[in-house]
Amino acid sequence: MGYEVSEAQLMALLSDFMWPFIRIGAFFLVMPIFSTRLVSSYIRIGLVTLLSIMVMSALPVMPVVDFLSVQSYVMVAEQILIGVSMAFVLQILFQVFILAGQMMAMQMGLGFASMIDPGNGVAVAIVSQFYLMLTTLVFLGMNGHLVAIEILIESFFVLPVSYDWQFTGLFDIAVMGTWLFASGLFVALPVVTAILTINFAFGIMTRAAPQLNIFSLGFPFTMAMGLLIMWIGLSGFLPQYQTLVSENLQLIKNMYGQ
Repeated sequence: MGYEVSEAQLMALLSDFMWPFIRIGAFFLVMPIFSTRLVSSYIRIGLVTLLSIMVMSALPVMPVVDFLSVQSYVMVAEQILIGVSMAFVLQILFQVFILAGQMMAMQMGLGFASMIDPGNGVAVAIVSQFYLMLTTLVFLGMNGHLVAIEILIESFFVLPVSYDWQFTGLFDIAVMGTWLFASGLFVALPVVTAILTINFAFGIMTRAAPQLNIFSLGFPFTMAMGLLIMWIGLSGFLPQYQTLVSENLQLIKNMYGQ
């Protein structure tokens, strides 16, 4: 005699899988590294499906609603918004180093030197691309993606699917714009300050000896000194990265009361 599955059991099983799948899928849609062109959509869907199956038994009981009702559409929109907003906050972390690279490149005279970012398909300054690659390698090397997924899974306990979310944490995302620019300036400050001092010295030389062609000397010297200071500053990149990652992940937790 075969085992019969009732309609209620089938709907409960489908709900246990669907609600985590939607939130996790929205998170991977915007999450750094996994949302780029370097990861195909088939691999992304496979990872989301596999992760949803792995964690569905450990999550709280999911609500069973009619998938064609208005309530289900509202709940789907909430799950997408939660997943996208959490991944967007993490995306801001990577934009900090891109912004810092733009500041350095403009001061060094390398603002015109750009290349196509293979991940996003947009033109990015060479210095920004270097810092983006370095941040990506450190992020993966320190298992930052696993920590982000852990925070995502914990959100199901803090913000259950049946929870009436009031979207109060979205204002904190807008406020993070100040954190983005402040952190970018924090990373680029040594290079920007050194180049500003060099330009100030060239200005004094121009006033003292107007016959000197400072422009022909200043551009290559400023570029060389900027690259040298960048190389020296790489020794302090890891502590800066750890500080910014800790602040970013703590902001994600504070947004949702974790």
